[in-house]
Amino acid sequence: MEVVSENRSFGGVQGVYRHAAKTTGCDMVFAVYMPPHDGPVPVLFYLSGLTCSHANVMEKGEYRAMAAELGVAIVCPDTSPRGVDVPDEDDNWQFGSGAGFYVDATAAPYDANYNMNSYILDELSALIAEKFDVDMNRQGIFGHSMGGHGALIMALKNPDRFKSCSAFAPIVNPSTADWSATAFGKYLGADEAKWRDYDAVHLVEDGARFPEILIDQGDADSFLDSGLRPWLLEAACKDTGIALTLRMQPGYDHSYYFISSFMADHLRWHMDRL
Repeated sequence: MEVVSENRSFGGVQGVYRHAAKTTGCDMVFAVYMPPHDGPVPVLFYLSGLTCSHANVMEKGEYRAMAAELGVAIVCPDTSPRGVDVPDEDDNWQFGSGAGFYVDATAAPYDANYNMNSYILDELSALIAEKFDVDMNRQGIFGHSMGGHGALIMALKNPDRFKSCSAFAPIVNPSTADWSATAFGKYLGADEAKWRDYDAVHLVEDGARFPEILIDQGDADSFLDSGLRPWLLEAACKDTGIALTLRMQPGYDHSYYFISSFMADHLRWHMDRL
């Protein structure tokens, strides 16, 4: 693992690191904030949205002050494999670089590199456990938009691993959303039955369970009706035993102004459960 940068912040260390990843077949960059607390500390994985990398939430998410106060590590992976040998569509912001959708691709040529689900759950998690003083028995996961989708599906499929899950404006039903269905077809093939394993609404319909989920959604989000549609997950969770709290936030959009406004709330919420 290569240290790209490390900076003191709120008494802790904000680091950026690079490593050669087997699951994605390329070098991957990720960020970790370690708080100024004696370890091992609990850890939260934050998954970012379309067009983002590790840097967006690191620079604009405003998580460090509260993470330092609470004593929780924040891990921010990239959103896709990257590199000259990784297949991409340069003119399509909803697919390829910056748009891995946290799936393990099964369709060529994307299956060689676009394995973000296994990368985060297996390879990156093992590296975090090895290199950082964190308590992997106290893990939570959250994310924004495409990353909110990633957090939901990973929690629903791994309820014994993650102790908490929340999301900002998640894509809850990517199989039918305008900006994700096409990507699913390219990554996973034409058989839509195979998409269900990466779709929060369908996972709940098929019996997946997680005790409690917090979602914040801005009601002025321009993607609300076409891509996000949190009410679909709310309907799917009804009478399942999943305690879903959906907070529609008046006047907020899809940006990091929205995310940073409620970041401290989410960190406190996670720590109550970790």
